[in-house]
Amino acid sequence: MARRARTKTPTVQITWKEVKRQKFLLFWAAVFVVYGVIFYYLPLGGWIMAFQNYKPKDGFLHSQFVGLDKFKFLFTDDGFLKVIRNTLAMGVINLIATFVMAILFAILLNEIRSKFGKKTVQTISYLPHFLSWIIVTGILHDALSTNGIINEVLMKLHIIDSTINFFAHSSYFWPIVAFANVWKETGWNAIIYLAAIVSIDPCLYEAASIDGAGRWAKIKYITMPGIKSTIMILLLINVGNVLNAGFEVQYLLGNGLVKSVSETIDIYVLKWGISQNDYSLGTAAGIFKSVVSIILIVIANEMAKRAGEERLF
Repeated sequence: MARRARTKTPTVQITWKEVKRQKFLLFWAAVFVVYGVIFYYLPLGGWIMAFQNYKPKDGFLHSQFVGLDKFKFLFTDDGFLKVIRNTLAMGVINLIATFVMAILFAILLNEIRSKFGKKTVQTISYLPHFLSWIIVTGILHDALSTNGIINEVLMKLHIIDSTINFFAHSSYFWPIVAFANVWKETGWNAIIYLAAIVSIDPCLYEAASIDGAGRWAKIKYITMPGIKSTIMILLLINVGNVLNAGFEVQYLLGNGLVKSVSETIDIYVLKWGISQNDYSLGTAAGIFKSVVSIILIVIANEMAKRAGEERLF
């Protein structure tokens, strides 16, 4: 029997001539690599604080090492366990709400036939992304105050008999945060889905029209399968951000009446690291959040791999 021919992978030789030809790209690539090393990897050396009783006056070299004592304190502190619950709950709610709304908005926007109308809606929907959270929370405070427009509308419609102080009831806080994130980010998050929809072959829609398919059938059998890979990749990326539930909106909208549901890990780090000068405990909480985020991404990626879907690695 003849031996089966082996296919060799072609080797790419990097010559000095090729380096000179690509010098512009290599220069900027080196700039970004240096930037990443300086601002993303070198600061990781500060994680050593989590294993010390760190004092700024003593520095890293002279601060007392306490091992895992800070982590033990975290997981025996009832306050931190509530913080984990709040962060995880708001992170999951924000993920589901913003993720689903961005997909629905992109599909609905794609169905608008008028180019002028589509561009107008796109522009209006993008604008909130560029607003500071200070402005967004200010709008929410005005709209949801006891004499705000929401209470006025509910009173006019006879849905409520007396005004509601939305920021005094803990049961309203998580939905308010979710609504703020949806309103601010839906238009911006929909951009990549719109780009994926536009890249779908128009011939598929024409063939479906010839076969008598309506708009819903086209969305179900062409649009959704066409953006499935994009949805999976973005879902995997966003799963790792579940514990990044936010800082600004919770800090600005929170108060003493809703503190039990408004405090997140980031606010906990601020309280212990800055307000109470326990930098070690704040660093330990930050490390916990980073490790959990990495674990979530790895688990979600493995699940996608076993299901035969698109994955990150």
